[in-house]
Amino acid sequence: MGGLRELAAPFVALGPSGVAVRDRLKHLTAEDEHVLRLVGDHLGTVASRDLKARCAVGLDHDAGGWAARKRAVTGVSSSRWAGSITKATHDQWALARRGQLAHIQSLEAGVRMIAHRLSLPVREKGSKRAPGGYASRREWHAKARRLHVLTDRLQALRADWEAGRVHVVRGGKRLLNTRHHLDAARLTEEQWRTRWQAERRFLQADGESGKRFGNETIRVTPDGEVSLRLPAPLVYLANAPHGRHVLATRVRFAHRGEQWADRISANQAVAHRIHEDPARGRWYLTASWTNPPVQTVPLATVRAGGLVGVDTNADHLAAWRLDTHGNPLGAPQRFGYDLSGSASHRDAQVRHALIRLLHWARRHHLALAVEDLDFTAEATREKHGRRKRFRKLISGMPVARLRARLVSMAAQLGIPVDPAYTSKWGAQHWQKTLTSKTRKTTRHDAAAVAIGRRALGHPVRRRTAPPPHDRSDRAGHRTVQAPPGILGREGPRPRIPGPRTRSLRAGHGAKAGDQDTQHRSGRPAEHESWQQDSLPLSL
Repeated sequence: MGGLRELAAPFVALGPSGVAVRDRLKHLTAEDEHVLRLVGDHLGTVASRDLKARCAVGLDHDAGGWAARKRAVTGVSSSRWAGSITKATHDQWALARRGQLAHIQSLEAGVRMIAHRLSLPVREKGSKRAPGGYASRREWHAKARRLHVLTDRLQALRADWEAGRVHVVRGGKRLLNTRHHLDAARLTEEQWRTRWQAERRFLQADGESGKRFGNETIRVTPDGEVSLRLPAPLVYLANAPHGRHVLATRVRFAHRGEQWADRISANQAVAHRIHEDPARGRWYLTASWTNPPVQTVPLATVRAGGLVGVDTNADHLAAWRLDTHGNPLGAPQRFGYDLSGSASHRDAQVRHALIRLLHWARRHHLALAVEDLDFTAEATREKHGRRKRFRKLISGMPVARLRARLVSMAAQLGIPVDPAYTSKWGAQHWQKTLTSKTRKTTRHDAAAVAIGRRALGHPVRRRTAPPPHDRSDRAGHRTVQAPPGILGREGPRPRIPGPRTRSLRAGHGAKAGDQDTQHRSGRPAEHESWQQDSLPLSL
């Protein structure tokens, strides 16, 4: 046990911090689509210029520079559009900085791993914590060259980080690079151009508390009427007073529509975004808002009544119910998903699996215990080398996506726990015990039990049956998981007539309630006159 790391304490995860709902803008007229494209293209151009100005400033950005940028944008749009554009620009720059830092950390981990493996002799065996040397001199030489490549990349990124330089593309780098591989993407140049223009448009407005319906720029009334404030150069396109254009459509949010209606009726802030899907030829409206911070539920409250342990795998979720003492109840459940195909298909598969899991847990009124996994360092090829199947398995496990989806779909996520040794100890202590003639328990089911026990505060290791003629129960009977506070848990079991013992009535028989059974030598206890009363089966 000396080589085991210290386990982190379980905690209650915070609930969702925001909500986003979407509806399709149906029955738009040709004039409406023409106005939306003109406004989006104009504001997209303004946003691109503002992003260029923000990136040029770098780390020297301050409140005065932000105000100057906002005044410049206001002259070609409006004050509210300028606020949304400059805030979106700042968020995009900050996101690029976070991605840059994550890339630096990834390169540093790769450089350390390659340097460690190069320092070992060729074909040196590794340990459980670190890999060994490379398999051949050829691989050693190739990795030595790769070390120089990664070192150069790391130095360039560190220089950009210190100077505050970021490299961002409005519309996305992936779509930009697709322009050079149209045949592989099965797109024509015209189709790619349509998608590129749609991604670079800017049609989003932040909410404003106290304003009418929570948003003065893109306004949606409780009956679903959508209107937007036109920028100054495009006011001539207005079909309503005060330079507004009203769309010939109505929206109705099927999901959380009542919450949205309550917010806009109370003039609370709601952000709106209009975007086009060129592949389907559809327009959508997304409404989003931030939930007020809610006090976290105490850990003892979440544990009351037991919970559901969930083990995350590459193709399914394994779940098992546990009572407050950590004992498995009922049969294990498996919720599968297929992560092959497009990103939208993978996301839908994860959602459907989580919906089934949440409905099953809600029927039993139990919280969820999940592993606090992070495979960022494990998915790198520098550590696992040629084990491509293992790297693909780890990279394919949607741990971050599952956590994000659980937080957004569940009112209470439950208890994230330390994932260390759950699979190994679960299989060691629970797989064989929970396997019967009619049920074959897998390692994943046993890991779910281990996760649930750790969330409840119990050790993963189960208390095994005592050896024959032990001082406790004679030939092994007691395997219950009673906590130390239960009185009499070490006492002898009374003999109860019926199918359980098929023997004498309660309180009779050899050594029933006899304290001599507490001593291997067979000698009486120090106080021979004292006898323990019979205990009920519930203890």
